[in-house]
Amino acid sequence: LPRRWRVSRGEGGAAVVDFALVLPLVLLLVLAIAEVAVVARTELQLAHAAREGARYAAASPDTAAAANAVRRSLGASGERARVTVKRPTHIGAPATVTVAQGHRVAAPFLGGFTVQLRASSTMRTER
Repeated sequence: LPRRWRVSRGEGGAAVVDFALVLPLVLLLVLAIAEVAVVARTELQLAHAAREGARYAAASPDTAAAANAVRRSLGASGERARVTVKRPTHIGAPATVTVAQGHRVAAPFLGGFTVQLRASSTMRTER
């Protein structure tokens, strides 16, 4: 090997110590990014479910059907969601569906706290 690439005897252990110090920080960063991605995905699912419920609320006067559409859209986590449907009685008025759900952060190093997520969608009533 050329001389500049050779590691002298005393420096080999320093690289291992540097790696050992940096590795936990890199792993922490990767896990935090993954957790943010999971929270963002859950928020997108709530927004989709709110749109689905608003569509039902706009097309039908049955608010229970709109709430059930939201829960079906969320799948297994729909049972934990809090769904609010506001639908006026006259045509052309806005019907609003709000979905709120707590998401527990799974990473134990972050303390396992709960993030409250909320999504809302509004559509004009059709009938």
